[in-house]
Amino acid sequence: MTDAAADLGRDLRVMTLVGVAHFSSHFFQLVLPPLFPLIRTDLGVSFTELGAVMAVFFAASGICQVLAGFVVDRIGPQLVLSAGVALCSGAMALAGFTPGYWGLLPAAALAGLGNSVFHPADYAILTGRIARRRIGRAYSVHTVLGTLGWASAPLTMLVLAERYGWRMALVQVGVAGLALAAFIALQHGRLKIEPSEHGSGGGKADWRLLTAGPILACLVYFILLSMAQIGAQNFMPTLLPLVQRTTLSFAASATTLYLVCSAAGSLGGGYLADWTPHHERIVGAGLFAAGALTVAFGFAPMPDGVLLALIGLSGFLVGATIPSRDMLVRSATPPGATGKVFGFVYSGLDIGATVAPLAIGAFIDHGAPRAAFGFIAAALLATVLSALFVKRQVRTEAAR
Repeated sequence: MTDAAADLGRDLRVMTLVGVAHFSSHFFQLVLPPLFPLIRTDLGVSFTELGAVMAVFFAASGICQVLAGFVVDRIGPQLVLSAGVALCSGAMALAGFTPGYWGLLPAAALAGLGNSVFHPADYAILTGRIARRRIGRAYSVHTVLGTLGWASAPLTMLVLAERYGWRMALVQVGVAGLALAAFIALQHGRLKIEPSEHGSGGGKADWRLLTAGPILACLVYFILLSMAQIGAQNFMPTLLPLVQRTTLSFAASATTLYLVCSAAGSLGGGYLADWTPHHERIVGAGLFAAGALTVAFGFAPMPDGVLLALIGLSGFLVGATIPSRDMLVRSATPPGATGKVFGFVYSGLDIGATVAPLAIGAFIDHGAPRAAFGFIAAALLATVLSALFVKRQVRTEAAR
């Protein structure tokens, strides 16, 4: 085997291991919601109380994510990653044994703690182990497998619950996740980052690093992008019938197409990210075009076929920018600080995911669904400006 072939094989194994772990992260994020009708009937609780369970999950994940980044840089991502899979899995198995509603809340908090480690650990491994010429494609595979985790969870849980009941469905996926955690732990050597690569906690590897201009600019970027993505993914089935007079079934299908095309765009975007160092241009062109299309969805009536095609194109354009987004963060990250920086900036996704539903829900409640599309478009266009600012900040820091 040639050195090039061996190098490619090593990179593919690392991509696969990290991608499967990311798949499990997104899968466990959507394990409980499909079971809510069954849990509600069995435990005699409201949907508001069940919504609080997911709020606890994401609050724990968001709060702990920055700290998880520091732990990744201190002890190494390979240890933290398997622990995260184990925590998510074990928490879901415990949720299956809970005698009542109040047992779901600590299980959700424990799962959120496990979920907090994935982005800092995943990106530390990919950045430290993958050859520079393939890093963009590695980031794209990571994104796509996470999306597939979201897509597979609802059907999996419904099938298992129909056959075994919701409790045993949770136990079964929890046990499967624990087996995956053990397998990842056994791959320690393939995922290990040497101390010189993941940092020792000295120098800039402290909280002050996160106040640097490029890092704060990346955080703003993630907040804005999350507002746009959450708005589109979560509310398109509600908004399209209000502004385009489509059926609910059509709107749901359009949302699925948007997500599928976004995943396809991420794969193509990985090649683009490896091809050019001008990642801000890819982000700018893709999100500007997607923003313009979003305005059209809200204000320009169009036939169903045209609408469906343009929604798919919009999803593809947004997805194509994601590997370049991650490359921008990588360019702003000092050596040895990958875990803490990715953990910090990815917490912006949780912030944006909190703001967007409140804003768009208010637009809908006040009879202004077109303004909701304007809000999403404005967030996309503002993200373009934030990406350009990130690049400018990186250049400024490099010139010092």
